[in-house]
Amino acid sequence: MANYVVIPGLSLINWVRKGSFWPLTFGLACCAVEMMHATLSRYDFDRFGVIFRASPRQADFIFISGTLTNKMAPALRKLYEQVNNPKWIISMGSCANGGGYYYYSYSVVKGCNRIIPVDLYVPGCPPTAESLMYGVLTLQKSLVFNVYNELFSKYFYFL
Repeated sequence: MANYVVIPGLSLINWVRKGSFWPLTFGLACCAVEMMHATLSRYDFDRFGVIFRASPRQADFIFISGTLTNKMAPALRKLYEQVNNPKWIISMGSCANGGGYYYYSYSVVKGCNRIIPVDLYVPGCPPTAESLMYGVLTLQKSLVFNVYNELFSKYFYFL
């Protein structure tokens, strides 16, 4: 009887969580312009429940868009620790993913995954708004799939 109540309760929570992604805006370079472009009327992130927040305490996940420098890395780590659990990270653009054109510079972090764990990488320089939207939709699908997988693997060992 307890499993019967837990599964619909978790599915309801995940349905609500999937429809209300609130990212923290962390725009560092030209990829931030594409991130802003994705929020405008042509792509309209609002209809997917993605509403940008300026406070880490109100955010669910972080868009890292642009070149992450060594000077900005401690600030990113601090913002990551302030975001509520569960939290997700999307790294967009070749500079955030792996250093990009500035890979050999002394001041650039060679990928933001060296500072915080990244859940999804959106490639491109800069990535288009369509690819960013595809990344958000993929993250929403994986949210529901991962929670069901964790829940059922706890009770059923053959999954």
